[in-house]
Amino acid sequence: MIKYKVGLVSLGCDKNRVDSEIMLGKVKTDYDITNEPKEADIIIVNTCGFIEKAKQESIDTILEMAEYKNKYNCKLLIATGCLTQRYGEELADLMPEIDIMLGVNDYNKINELITNFIKEQKKVLSLNYSNENINEGERIITTDKETAYIRIAEGCNNFCTYCIIPKIRGKYRSRYKENILKEAKALASNGVKEVILIAQDTTSYGIDIYEEKKLHELIREISEIDGIEWIRVMYCYPEEITNELIDEIAINSKVCKYIDLPIQHISSKILKLMGRRTTKEAIINKINTLREKVPNIVLRTSLIVGFPGENDDDFKELKDFIREIKLDKVGVFKYSQEEGTPAATMADQVSEELKDKREELLMLQQLDISEKLNTQKVGQIYKVLVEGFNGEYHYGRSYEMAPEIDGNIFINTNRKLEKGEFVEVKIIESLEYDLMGVVCDELS
Repeated sequence: MIKYKVGLVSLGCDKNRVDSEIMLGKVKTDYDITNEPKEADIIIVNTCGFIEKAKQESIDTILEMAEYKNKYNCKLLIATGCLTQRYGEELADLMPEIDIMLGVNDYNKINELITNFIKEQKKVLSLNYSNENINEGERIITTDKETAYIRIAEGCNNFCTYCIIPKIRGKYRSRYKENILKEAKALASNGVKEVILIAQDTTSYGIDIYEEKKLHELIREISEIDGIEWIRVMYCYPEEITNELIDEIAINSKVCKYIDLPIQHISSKILKLMGRRTTKEAIINKINTLREKVPNIVLRTSLIVGFPGENDDDFKELKDFIREIKLDKVGVFKYSQEEGTPAATMADQVSEELKDKREELLMLQQLDISEKLNTQKVGQIYKVLVEGFNGEYHYGRSYEMAPEIDGNIFINTNRKLEKGEFVEVKIIESLEYDLMGVVCDELS
C-alpha cells in the first residue's frame, strides 16, 4: 500500500505554528511527513486571516500550492486556519482548487477527512466551531530543537475594536495546568532548553477555569522541570500584569527578563477608541514598575499607526513617548481596516499614504534608539543560546532576544559550538539590531 507524503506550509503567528505542529502530530500516524512541498502528495496550508497583508499572503500561497497539482506530486490540497474559518464558504466558491477546507477547531478530524477524500474524491468544507475546544495533543516541533512554543490559552475576551480574533478564535479559554506541564516535560525530555509561553493574552491565564490569574504559578511550576533553562513570556497586556507576575519574573532565575507588551498606542484618546482598558498614565506607570522591580528587563511592544481618528497630535504623542521611554524592541504596523470590526466603520479613516509616512517615521526613530542601546552593550557578557552556524560565524540569542524577531549575537570562536549549547559571550561590536561577540574562555 502506498504511504502518501504530507507537506505543510504554516503562515502567520506562532500560535498558528502550534496548530500546525499539532496537525503534523496527527497526520504522522497515517502518512509520512516531508519538509519539501514539491515531494508531497498532500499539501496543507495553514492560513492567517488577521490583517489584509496576511490574508493576501495566505491566498497567494494557496494558489501557489494549487499549481503543484500540475507541476509536482500534489493530489490533495487542504486549507486550514484563520482565513478559512473567517471566509470558508466564500473561499470555497472562489478557490475550487481547495479539496478540503478546515476551520481552526477541526484538526482532530484531519486524518478521517483525508481518508474519505482519497476514497470518494468529494470536496469537504468543515468549519464547525466550539467555544469549548482547545487544540492539544502530540506535536511535531518545527522550531530549532532547543526552543519550542507552548500555547497556554486559546481565544480572546478583550474585543479590541480593530481585531477580528475573538470572532475567529472564540472566547478566552485557558488550558489546564496539568496538560501544559505534561507538554513542557515532554519538550524538555526531547532536548528543548527554552520554552516560550504564548496566547492571545497570556496575562489572563487561569481566569476562566481557576477564577483568578495564575500565570505566575504556571511559570513557577514550569521552572521546576529539569532541562528547561529559559522561560520567555509573550503577549502580556500591561493592564492585566499583576504584582505577583512581576515578582515571579524578578526572582525566578529561569525566567528571561524580557516581556512583550502589546500596547498598540499611547494616546489615551486612541486607546479608548481601540477598546483598550487602559490609559497613557497607566501604561507608563506599569513600564516604570517593571523597570524598577526587574533590573535590566527588556521590553518589547507593537504599535499601530493610522488608526481611525489618529491626528497629528496623537501621532506626535506616540513619537514623543517612544523617544522618551526608549523601549528596547518595537514593531510598527499600519492599521488594517478589517470588515466585521467596530473600527472598520469609524469616521476619520486615515489615508494609506499617511499611514506609510507615519510607519516610516516611527521605524527610523526606533532604529536610532536601537543603535544607541546596542552600543551600550559593548563590553557586556551574555549567556547565549547557540542556534547555528552561517558558514562564517556561529550565532545565537541572549535573554534579550526572542527568536526570529529580535536579531542575533554572532560569535567569533576557535571551536565548534553545538546547537542548543549555552556559552558566555563578551560583546565586542554593535550593529543596528545584531551584536558581535567572542567566547569568554577564549579571551587572552
